[in-house]
Amino acid sequence: MTLGAIHPGPRNLITDVKGLRVGQAQDDHIKSGVTVLIGDAPFIAAVHVMGGAPGTRETDLLAPDKTVQHADALVLSGGSAFGLDAASGVADALRAQGRGFAVGDQTVPIVPAAILFDLINGGNKNWAQNPYKQLGAEALANADAGFSLGSVGAGTGALIADLKGGLGSASARVGPYTVGVLVAVNALGRVTMGDTKHFWAAPFEMAGEFGAHGPAPSFDPHTRPPIKGGDTRNTTIAIVATDAALTQAQATRMATAAHDGMARAIYPSHTPMDGDLVFAAATGAQPLVDQNTDPLLLGHAAALCLSRAIARGVYEATSTGTDPLPTYRARHT
Repeated sequence: MTLGAIHPGPRNLITDVKGLRVGQAQDDHIKSGVTVLIGDAPFIAAVHVMGGAPGTRETDLLAPDKTVQHADALVLSGGSAFGLDAASGVADALRAQGRGFAVGDQTVPIVPAAILFDLINGGNKNWAQNPYKQLGAEALANADAGFSLGSVGAGTGALIADLKGGLGSASARVGPYTVGVLVAVNALGRVTMGDTKHFWAAPFEMAGEFGAHGPAPSFDPHTRPPIKGGDTRNTTIAIVATDAALTQAQATRMATAAHDGMARAIYPSHTPMDGDLVFAAATGAQPLVDQNTDPLLLGHAAALCLSRAIARGVYEATSTGTDPLPTYRARHT
């Protein structure tokens, strides 16, 4: 397959990959939430972790040499380690639907998850009972092809170095395939070039999806990058998806390549204090035309989409009036 023109899908969301839906739930009182990716059927799943402080559930299962190759859902959650319980709410709901890996007369839903740290963002975290299991179940119940971006779901309480973070998504058509990305941006670093309104991801923007400001006309990238003051617990967690029929090893390579997009959009990324992680999901609806070239091009498209989705998540963030940091639009409009 030759690369040809890359352009966004009709929604410019991860759900442009047919058969995938996204559900979200949040609690604005605690300033946190959950985002769930669910497929009409189980999908090949993989993961690659590059941050120094990840928080995960069932990621070991996603290595290419493990027995179970498919997942029923993937979960992105706020709440640090508490947020891993969101996957339990999703798993319980899927089991009640009869979905999961069959083991004898039992059904075990496979629900890998990753979390970000949003415990110090101004929300009231003095809960008597962990709220994330219920939020996970609610997010699954809300799953749809259309969903909002910005301060929603796992991006509700996200913060970056100098602005509110948020939930982003983007998609692209690459030959016969569709690639989509979903990301919760809670990075230690910045997504804009210094104090300017220009995103690091500006060269990859499509159709003015995060303001069409273009690259900064003059900026010295050798300056010391600003990071969050006081709060050095972070993470950008993402899912890249495609309708291509990838093996789990090929999906792992797509997740690995997608990290290039994180490095292009966040300055700095993959730090010791970030838990940066990318899940991959492949529905298998489109057979590969070229077993060698197509996975390479899909990884390239995944990186492009992730850069764009990161910028979109920050660009679409909204204010609650009690946030410790301003939104992008409040600062630059």
